[in-house]
Amino acid sequence: MTTTELQKPAVRTLVRGVSPVLEVPFGPDGAIDTGGFRRVVEYVLGAGVSSVMFPGFASEYHKLDEDERDTLTDILLEQTRERPDVAAILAVQDHATMLAVRRAQRLVDAGADLINLLPPHYLSPTRRAVADHIRAVLEAVDPVPVVLQYAPIETGTSLDAAGLAEIARDHANLAFVKVESSPPGPLITQLADGDPALPSLEGYAGVQLPDAARRGAVGTQPGCSFTEIYVEIWRRFENGETAGAWDLHRRLLPYISYWMLDIELIIAAEKLISVRRGLFESPYCREPAHRLDREEVATIDRFLSEFADLLPRIP
Repeated sequence: MTTTELQKPAVRTLVRGVSPVLEVPFGPDGAIDTGGFRRVVEYVLGAGVSSVMFPGFASEYHKLDEDERDTLTDILLEQTRERPDVAAILAVQDHATMLAVRRAQRLVDAGADLINLLPPHYLSPTRRAVADHIRAVLEAVDPVPVVLQYAPIETGTSLDAAGLAEIARDHANLAFVKVESSPPGPLITQLADGDPALPSLEGYAGVQLPDAARRGAVGTQPGCSFTEIYVEIWRRFENGETAGAWDLHRRLLPYISYWMLDIELIIAAEKLISVRRGLFESPYCREPAHRLDREEVATIDRFLSEFADLLPRIP
């Protein structure tokens, strides 16, 4: 049994509700802002969540070198390793199975509570090759739970509920599937009805959060710059305040549906929101990146004004 399992035996129960993907602040020169990242972690952990994920698309993981990933991972684990109320979900996106296994094992040794696995997608590997890759990582980190990230829009990967259930029957540590298909609802239902049943996390900035919650998703994994809004939506659903939850999501939807038209756009938007809120100093995104135009900046300011009651400036 791993050190992680000994410290947090109920780690799967922590992956509920809102599980933000942490952003990575950079200075104006493009260097990682470790102090800013530390504040991001502190802010998110103080917003009422019980798990966080790093690095993901929202972290610009594809623009980080290995040393930077290690440095930022260490900062995150410093703040989660000894906390029984918070789970750190650390991501593996390597294309080569051997490298994915190696990274996953290293992250578990470092203190990851769960592994987030993005299946290989470069040059269109076969479904059998993707399944073999998933199985290899699951076996390498067993019994540590794994979140399988299914992001067909970003990666072109094709998976289905029957195939995932087959993998789960052989690997009990396949704990969750992050469903980012469009729409996610049908797959969430199929996974819940499978043998074994697989719980889902909804992604894609929470655009389909109400439908996902209605279908039994156990949580959502959006970005992190306005975590409080997602926490409040989820709280209302959990407390049976369905009309209020739908109303708040309806107010949020015009913003996130536009920002999610492009991943680089929502990364840039969330960074400017974090700067406006005082989390870090620079909204810099490493190139290639989306450059917010005047109207997009004005929309962000309207967003912060509309949700000022939920999004205070952070000291």
